[in-house]
Amino acid sequence: MVSQVVARLLLGSRSIVGRRFFFIVGTLYLYRCVTMYITTLPVPGMHFKCAPKLFGAWEAQFRRIMKMISGGGLSITGSHSLCGDYLYSGHTVMLTLTYLFIKEYSTRRFWLYHWACLGLSVSGIFCILLAHDHYTVDVVVAYFITTRLFWWYHTLANQQCLKQDSQINAFSRVWWFRLFGYFERNVQGIVPRHYQVPWLQLPCRLSPGGWVKYSRVDSL
Repeated sequence: MVSQVVARLLLGSRSIVGRRFFFIVGTLYLYRCVTMYITTLPVPGMHFKCAPKLFGAWEAQFRRIMKMISGGGLSITGSHSLCGDYLYSGHTVMLTLTYLFIKEYSTRRFWLYHWACLGLSVSGIFCILLAHDHYTVDVVVAYFITTRLFWWYHTLANQQCLKQDSQINAFSRVWWFRLFGYFERNVQGIVPRHYQVPWLQLPCRLSPGGWVKYSRVDSL
């Protein structure tokens, strides 16, 4: 995760990559809210301590919500006391998506770096299963949804003909297509892999004829 933050800060088109990342993460966690709500699974390990359900105790429920928000919902802060958020694995989502973005937006010459990130991601997912924090189906579903959404989004973003709302474009029927069009309206090509020091605020050069801001990409 740290390596992805560093790579994104040095990438010339970091604002484009950043909004793509947060849009995909937000969509994935929205899907996760749905699967968590409609799916009930028992705890995958005996080390879980589940807080009892509160029926009608609005004050106690509010205090529990505020405790979870203040602790970021993390187990290490003691604020994660509820059980049932298994399908699908949010940890697997972040590990998979981080590797996909690193591989997509870093130069192909960094093949050793790509393999190292892949190894770390796979090791992290394996540790999730080894610690009995999730079922295998949680990890498989998370990997499937994350990779498909990443590939669909970037296929749309890299093909100008697929950004048009038309009868022959089946991708335009997806519910987030209008949001996608809003975020990608000033990107008219594939995001180049140019790097720069952020605090120098040097624009990203895309062609010999001039300079453009890193938040915009025009066709080459």
